[in-house]
Amino acid sequence: MEYVLDHVGIAVRSIDDALPFYLNVLNGSLEDRYTSDTPGVEVHVAVVRTNDKVIELLEPTNKNSPMARFIKQRGKGVYHIAYRVDDLDKAILEASKKGVRFLEDTLRTNTRGRRLIYVNPASTDGTLIELCSYLNN
Repeated sequence: MEYVLDHVGIAVRSIDDALPFYLNVLNGSLEDRYTSDTPGVEVHVAVVRTNDKVIELLEPTNKNSPMARFIKQRGKGVYHIAYRVDDLDKAILEASKKGVRFLEDTLRTNTRGRRLIYVNPASTDGTLIELCSYLNN
């Protein structure tokens, strides 16, 4: 299974405050901006491309969202690292056979056609890792 860095999710208090750095300093381009109201997600998202890499700025939509709790506990900064795979089901199966645990309730397809699941941070020494694939590939 090949794992390719897909994007980095960054927790921010305000996308509007954070966005100028990524656009004006890193010369990124804003590819998309949307809100995910999915229970357990609840974030505003700004998708920024810098050359061949993607950064997702993630702003909580309410004070009880998982993103708001993350910022309260750990502060702003890197929230997760996402790796793209060709076959998400196969990647989950292969990793599970190697003892990797997943946060099963995070398996979903987002509104942009990305199918994803998060690896339990206990399996990654504390880093939240997303595995994803795209329906339009």
